[in-house]
Amino acid sequence: MTLGSMASRRRVAVLGSTGSIGRQALDVLRAHPERFEVVGLVAGRGRDLLEAQAAEFKVRRAALGAEAAVELASDPDVAVVLNAIVGAAGLRASVAALAAGKVLALANKESLVAGGEACRVAQERGGGRIEPVDSEHAALTQCLLGCDAACVERIVLTASGGPLRTVADLSAVTREQALAHPTWSMGPKITIDSATLMNKGLEVIEAHFLFDMPYERIEVVVHPQSVVHGMVVLSDGSVVMQAAPPDMRIPIGAALAAPDRLGPPPRTLDLIATGTLTFEPVDNDRFPAVALAYEAGRAGGSYPAVLNGANEEAVAAFLDGRIAFTDITRVVGEVLGRHDGHEARELDAVLEADAWARAQARAAIGAAVA
Repeated sequence: MTLGSMASRRRVAVLGSTGSIGRQALDVLRAHPERFEVVGLVAGRGRDLLEAQAAEFKVRRAALGAEAAVELASDPDVAVVLNAIVGAAGLRASVAALAAGKVLALANKESLVAGGEACRVAQERGGGRIEPVDSEHAALTQCLLGCDAACVERIVLTASGGPLRTVADLSAVTREQALAHPTWSMGPKITIDSATLMNKGLEVIEAHFLFDMPYERIEVVVHPQSVVHGMVVLSDGSVVMQAAPPDMRIPIGAALAAPDRLGPPPRTLDLIATGTLTFEPVDNDRFPAVALAYEAGRAGGSYPAVLNGANEEAVAAFLDGRIAFTDITRVVGEVLGRHDGHEARELDAVLEADAWARAQARAAIGAAVA
């Protein structure tokens, strides 16, 4: 490696480095030492793994905790912040990165769901840029390249349908069933969100903010093979699709290297072996989470933050065995129904709505357990 190539490497901080996305991000960074320098790591748990990662990459800063994530996100020595923190805990770091003018490789969808307006304000103030890591939004970003906004009819997010797509009785679903995702390997919270399809609902709100797209022009279809990750329907009726193997290292690499491409691919797509690709409508009766997310997104203001906070509490309760699977969306719907919305353009207002939603969800969960 020459001194010139070392000098041009992008300096990357990974937030949530011990989680599923964080570990896969380090796989990408490990494979391209000529392109990237890892300068900082933060994790919420897993001290031993964090220390091993820090030693391997010889990072300047490695720490546990939310405050450390905010500090690292705004560190002047960092050019790219990959935010893989799970849940609303990642919001403050996203706002800090955007306000500091960083490239934010965003895997923490809750940042835009709960705090989309706050992130926009931070972006306007600091000049930061978001590169989405979610496979669906990374796909849409690629499909939209070169497309004039006036030519875009709608965007389409694909959902795998999760591990329970064909399960008849959702009321009896166990933790193990809900965590057995057929195509993706993810952390427990995101996997449960995929099982309820809340993950897709959150991605609808995220897409609204990322692409400045009205909700009536954002569609969700179920695609069990998880090969087509996003589609753009153009005004002339043609459809642009992005397809790739279900491997998160591909969208992670796209976000870190944007607008360039990394290679070789971690996996290649064999269309012959893949065979038939199918698409289905969302069953809103069995999986009401997507409709709840559209409702919260259209209401705007603090409603998406309430949706997200209530969902996080309900998912945790299900994983702990305190409520049934079908109680997750029931609790979220109850909390949304009690909320009187307010503006949420500043971080404090978002955090206030989040705290209110969590308290209301805990009360609803307590009532269900009693």
